[in-house]
Amino acid sequence: MRNEFSQTLRAWRERLTPENAGLARTSTRTPGLRREEVAVTAGVSVNYLTRLEQGRAVTPSPSVVAALARALHLDAAETAHLHQLAGNAAPLPLAASRQLTPAVQRILDRLDDVPVIVVDATWTILAANEMAEAFFSAELVGENAVRRQFLGPFWAEREQADEERYERDLVGDLHATLARHPSDESLTALISELRARSERFASLWAERPAGFAPTTRKTFHHPTAGRITVDCDVLETPGSDVRLVIWTAASDTSDADALKTLAAH
Repeated sequence: MRNEFSQTLRAWRERLTPENAGLARTSTRTPGLRREEVAVTAGVSVNYLTRLEQGRAVTPSPSVVAALARALHLDAAETAHLHQLAGNAAPLPLAASRQLTPAVQRILDRLDDVPVIVVDATWTILAANEMAEAFFSAELVGENAVRRQFLGPFWAEREQADEERYERDLVGDLHATLARHPSDESLTALISELRARSERFASLWAERPAGFAPTTRKTFHHPTAGRITVDCDVLETPGSDVRLVIWTAASDTSDADALKTLAAH
């Protein structure tokens, strides 16, 4: 890992052109930036930068790595990679990403035979297909699934065991999201509201459950389609806090037939 850090640091210094760094190019320059130029911009000594590139300094602090990343004009993925090579945890963004990308929208458009929603880090629904609105008998976009679950009115009736597991998963997921984005104002406001208004949420929050099961099986009692057991999958989108939630049923089952009934209405 030491060699990987030093070699990567040097390679990224040598690939950065003076023009991209806002410096003048001269005819006698070698490709890339000089160590002196990077050192000045990053606020470290040339000697220290030399030792980093030669693998003789092996424990750069997160603040030094962050300064080098800025001096080298690294993007978010490269910055995270440099921190990893240095043995540091990558710095976390202050706010969660809430961008509904064209690719996610295309996936949503193609999955028109099963209920699908797109949620942000707070479980606010950014998009939903017609099947999802039929499944929950409600207009979903703009609503927050956690607020609905703990403050009502409820969208769906679940089996009691599924209900309890779902609530614990939601709280565990908010704990994990808060650890990643401690300064996200929408997230902290939602948690504060629910802790003040829901005894159930406050009690679960104090237990500090961890994580969220990405795949679960749930049984719903739909007002027109009746009892439906479905698999619920929460799919991550790389580089974003936006997720797709998809409910499906095994083929050639009464549950699949019930979903088809919803699609016909």
